[in-house]
Amino acid sequence: MLSTAHHADVVIIGAGIAGLSAAHRLISAGVSVSVLEAGPRVGGRMMTDEVDGFLLDHLGPLLNTSYPELSTTPGLDGLVLRNFDPGVLVHSEGRRYRTGETRRHRTGEIRGRRGSRSARGAFKAARALASAPRAPLAGNLTGTMGGAIEQARLGVALARLAATPRDRVLARPERAALDALSGRGLSARTLNGFVRPLLTALLSDPALATSSRCADLALRDYASGRLCVPSGGSATLPELLAAALPPGTVRTGVHVTAADITSVRTKEHGELGCRSLLLATGASAAAELLPGLRVPPFHPVTVLHHTAPAPPPAGASLLLDADHSGPVAHTAVMSEVDPARAPDGRVLISSTVLGARPPDLDRTVRAHLAALYGTPTDDWELLAAHHDPEAVPAMPPPHDPRRPVRLLAGLYVCGDHRDTGSVQGALSSGRRAAGAILTDLGVRAPSGKTAVLPEAA
Repeated sequence: MLSTAHHADVVIIGAGIAGLSAAHRLISAGVSVSVLEAGPRVGGRMMTDEVDGFLLDHLGPLLNTSYPELSTTPGLDGLVLRNFDPGVLVHSEGRRYRTGETRRHRTGEIRGRRGSRSARGAFKAARALASAPRAPLAGNLTGTMGGAIEQARLGVALARLAATPRDRVLARPERAALDALSGRGLSARTLNGFVRPLLTALLSDPALATSSRCADLALRDYASGRLCVPSGGSATLPELLAAALPPGTVRTGVHVTAADITSVRTKEHGELGCRSLLLATGASAAAELLPGLRVPPFHPVTVLHHTAPAPPPAGASLLLDADHSGPVAHTAVMSEVDPARAPDGRVLISSTVLGARPPDLDRTVRAHLAALYGTPTDDWELLAAHHDPEAVPAMPPPHDPRRPVRLLAGLYVCGDHRDTGSVQGALSSGRRAAGAILTDLGVRAPSGKTAVLPEAA
């Protein structure tokens, strides 16, 4: 039974990945921590349900193998990443094109040094890659969008962005991402047929009103690694973090009604004492406990999961809609990307709708999926549909990707709403918050080793 006798140096409210990552760093420095979660399980928005053997994400964010926090956050040593096929498939004007594939995607090479390859050499390599023969994909797949030369220009642009230091990206002039698309040396077809739908998927922002700096960071991550998802569902990530903490650190089903620097009042167990308080909830829940805390606007997201008698012709690729011809922004045959998400011999298709839920959701989405995949969907079965009106914090310009996590000595806040609206941003904010707490407590943070995450091609 919780009581004031169970005093902790730091009480963390919220057991999402931001709070759990902060807990790891604090405990490794010798600070006692208690994590309180109102829900019945950890994870926040990164929830996965099991339905008839299928593992169905509530939100299912796209990750990237280039996210630094995935390899440096304590507790994630056992995380396995399942990669999408290199590049993406784009549906445009009734056809599907393979595009956005770079040499890094094909070889797994990641170069962080600026100028590691000359522009002429990168152009030749990208042109050769675009012209390389590939195994045919069933359905109406037509080569690469724009041909070899245009794909080579795209490859060079992505390679240059991947080699640009993060600080230099953040120093660029800031405006809305849509307004910043021009002037990149790419054709309108490539911009509208690849860059725009890809950014829409990465940012969950169909209007691309996001800060151009944040958009460039998302493209930089894409160019530096591979799109991926956690094996076994997105809930695997917070579950690994929670399981690696000392027993009793995380307590679920505890509702906090009031909080300040030295105490937390709970509905179930009364008052708990602490030396510091870290709010690691969503922005709206944090503002309820701390009136006056800024709450950003959000991008609503709906994720639908279908099963089909046979897999549609896309393999393990992410399929984007460049025509905006229906409600689906992107979709994938997730049982091909991560076989653990479906029973043996079964097919799982996961699709993402951005913005408000359309009327007659299942019928409208299946009609759009029939056009995207080029196959009938009348016999597809809807397994689940999850809508979150506050799925992703919006990042319009001007946006500070390192918003303060220290409100005052003893009071801190973290989450993707304090950083960038991504898994990388949530983990980064947790690390920054833990660092601020240790500094104020006068505790030296231990040096940690960088983990190497196993990947499945």
